[in-house]
Amino acid sequence: MSSASDPVEPAPPVELGDVPPEAWSGVHRGPLRAGEWIRLVDAKGRKHNFALTPGKRFFSNRGHLEHDELIGCEEGFTVQSSGGAEYLVFRPLLSEFVVSMPRGAAVVYPKDAAQIVALADVFPGARVVEAGVGSGALTCSLLRAVGPYGRVSSFERREEFAEVARRNVDQFFGVPEGAAHPSWTLTLGDLAEALPASGERADRIILDMLAPWECLGAAADALVPGGIVCAYVATTTQLSRFVETVRVHGGFTEPHAWESLVRDWHVEGLAVRPGHKMIGHTAFLVTARRLAPGARPPRRTRRPAPGAYGVDYTGPRPADVAHEGPEVELDAPASSTGPDGDATES
Repeated sequence: MSSASDPVEPAPPVELGDVPPEAWSGVHRGPLRAGEWIRLVDAKGRKHNFALTPGKRFFSNRGHLEHDELIGCEEGFTVQSSGGAEYLVFRPLLSEFVVSMPRGAAVVYPKDAAQIVALADVFPGARVVEAGVGSGALTCSLLRAVGPYGRVSSFERREEFAEVARRNVDQFFGVPEGAAHPSWTLTLGDLAEALPASGERADRIILDMLAPWECLGAAADALVPGGIVCAYVATTTQLSRFVETVRVHGGFTEPHAWESLVRDWHVEGLAVRPGHKMIGHTAFLVTARRLAPGARPPRRTRRPAPGAYGVDYTGPRPADVAHEGPEVELDAPASSTGPDGDATES
């Protein structure tokens, strides 16, 4: 019988096998294998990403590396090129993969994808609708978040963007040639028309497009009560139009709009200061929750700022805000109907 003062023998380390394929995580453990993407980082922080291919070489201005020398090694090691340059070797993280992958359209940057997954509360098993798909960066984050028991349905108008996105998603998750990710469907078409035609219901709808207000009606019909719509827009005019259209619709909670800025810090002994590089404005995000059919949000008690809806404002107008200027004819967007199909005042 041992006493409290006896030394405790450490348990032998538990070896972790590879991540189960059925998890569809896009992550592997263990030795590097042919076909995987790796990321080289040199002493100056410069990064190189490529797929390991037997018999090939990686070339830089500091010499070359043989792919065969890397295949079979555990990641996290340092390798030296023929010219004497040293590189750290790792598998790329998802956030690193999406900023270096081939692009058709601009990508949703990791800082925004993280905000969407967290604040739109994308959960394992969720049914998520995405429009448009761009280059597939956000799609990868959504697929990882919903897991093998969820579903992501992506809609894209442009065939060339859809093809780039499909290749990037297949590359990251290691989808075999001729197969498809079991939790993902990609539809070529306009969400405003294709989503109602599909009859699909969703827990979350992400709108990454030029005019997301045009799809708000279709999104409202597809969302379950309590579901979340999230718009990703680049300009203040898009932000204003979408927020006001959500208010006019009447079937959502008060929209929440924000942006995130990321600033690095330099930390070296007593030299602690903000970094010189910053990821500033990339896009605005807006979220709102779907109300139950027939329900209306409580009337806002706070009055709009003077002039907020003045003579120069020509966008959608909440029903309880008086028009202060001459009448302006507006094209009624698809989102100008209430949750029961009743027209709302604009």
